[in-house]
Amino acid sequence: MSAKVFRPDRSYLLRKLHSLSGIVPVGAFLAEHFWSNSTVLVSISKYNETSRELQTIPFRIFAEALMIWLPILYHGCYGIHIWMRGKSNVSDYPWVGNWLYTLQRATGLVAFVYIGWHVYAERFLTHGKSTYGDMERTLQNPYALAFMAVGIVASSFHFGIGIWNFLCKWGLTATVQAQRAAGRLGVLVGLAFSLVGILILVSFRLNWHPFEFYIK
Repeated sequence: MSAKVFRPDRSYLLRKLHSLSGIVPVGAFLAEHFWSNSTVLVSISKYNETSRELQTIPFRIFAEALMIWLPILYHGCYGIHIWMRGKSNVSDYPWVGNWLYTLQRATGLVAFVYIGWHVYAERFLTHGKSTYGDMERTLQNPYALAFMAVGIVASSFHFGIGIWNFLCKWGLTATVQAQRAAGRLGVLVGLAFSLVGILILVSFRLNWHPFEFYIK
């Protein structure tokens, strides 16, 4: 009898890496992006100051490629691969009822297109020197405003549901109650990120800076 050759399940490892990359570094980048852009709620000068600080980070291009572009590209492309093959990206949890998984797929596709466009428009077309004026002019276009609003909400909920996915997939929610709590946490994160993102858009669109009193 010939001994069976053990071959590691590469798809299992790739799926693990896919769920992990959705949290770190992709999720961390989304959180940092909202955090830095929220300075527009303080003032135009504060936003431009923060933007300049980020633009003058040493070895920026290499850090972005290694920690942002490649992980996002992998996460997005492999997510589309999973979708096209019709395989669930999570195990069959009793509480899920497929609705979180379906929402994750839909928001993921929208988020991938939106982030790709956003990086191209704000990073490459501006040569990495985007300013408040650039964003303000862009958002005067109602179609651009609507597109960014949809992209922000989709990205926010995809990240939130990704937290639920990660906690379940990595065995951190073993019970139905824990899975429900993780699902609620994911939805809460999606709502919170969406709110911050929409407020940022409104600030650019209406020249509205509700926290300007911070610097007065």
